[in-house]
Amino acid sequence: MRTASFLWLLLTVHCLLAQTPPTAPLSQADEFLRQGIAAQRQGDLTSAIDDYRRALAIQPGLAEARANLGAALSAAGQFDAAIEEDKRALSSAAGNIALRMNLALAYYKKGDMEHAHAELVAVHGARPLEISTAVLLGYTDIKLRKDAEAAAMLAPLEVGHESNMDLEYVLALALMQSGKEPEGLPRMEKVAKATNSADAYFVAGTARLHRREFHEARADLDAAIDLHGSFAKLYTMAGQARDALGDTSAAQTAFEEALREDAKDFTANLYLGTMRLKDRNMDAAKPLLDTALQLQPTDPIARFQMAKLNGMTGKYAEAAAALEDMEKADPNWIDPHIDLAAIYYKLHRSEDGQRERDIVQQIEAKQQKAGPPKQ
Repeated sequence: MRTASFLWLLLTVHCLLAQTPPTAPLSQADEFLRQGIAAQRQGDLTSAIDDYRRALAIQPGLAEARANLGAALSAAGQFDAAIEEDKRALSSAAGNIALRMNLALAYYKKGDMEHAHAELVAVHGARPLEISTAVLLGYTDIKLRKDAEAAAMLAPLEVGHESNMDLEYVLALALMQSGKEPEGLPRMEKVAKATNSADAYFVAGTARLHRREFHEARADLDAAIDLHGSFAKLYTMAGQARDALGDTSAAQTAFEEALREDAKDFTANLYLGTMRLKDRNMDAAKPLLDTALQLQPTDPIARFQMAKLNGMTGKYAEAAAALEDMEKADPNWIDPHIDLAAIYYKLHRSEDGQRERDIVQQIEAKQQKAGPPKQ
């Protein structure tokens, strides 16, 4: 979210107030205030902060200096000091909405969403039709897991502001995270296309992947990659979408890139290890599957793929023990039964192998009777 634009708008308002032509000669405090404004406009926040403090040392009640000091401190990343100054300014001007917005922004940039939300509620109450405030309030709602509240607040403001991409982004995110993905996804993809936003494409693509809409997921995630998106898991998600569509080569490329960015990516290690194993490249598969198991030792898919590897490399006893554990944990999972039947025959345990084959036939019969799984 581009909150900086809101911040600089408020700074401009304060500067304009301070630059109103005086009716009497400038006092020393006024001169420090003027110097602070000039420094702040030039981006010299250190000098601006010093000048505002000098002005306040002479005239503690100089409201413009107090307001601008809080904004300058926030812009300099000194959020606690900014919050203190904004509160002091509000103590004598509780109805000043611009000051309250400054305080909300300081809390927001600090990452204190609860206090930011409380101040933004007050600002929004005073300015219910101001889109920028509503957008920021909606985003703090999302951060506080109040997605449905954000959607309910923003939706009525959308009419006539469909081209406001900040509004569309936050509304889309609120809808998607409150269980209304069919409404949110088209908005998110509209934002992505209108702004060439890798972030929006990534959010949309991730949601499409979870909905098993693999063609749409791949298009969105590949678009994020083309825009040089650098989000954690981007290449992993893109690899999963490509794999689901049967494009193994492109999927491998994506997973390899994911591991270059994060060698401890569980999903990338598991998928790429499984692909190497399918290609019977056991030497390449083993370190990948080893890493996956180190990261998530109880993951059933990682354990199953390692059991397959052990069976393919002659470690039949280890493979059998792992597959037997999997059967106990999930008796209706057919794959361990299939592999275990083969392993038992290699261990010359033909009766056990036949028993596993019979179990496979029983599970298949149940699956046929139940019909295809619901999507």
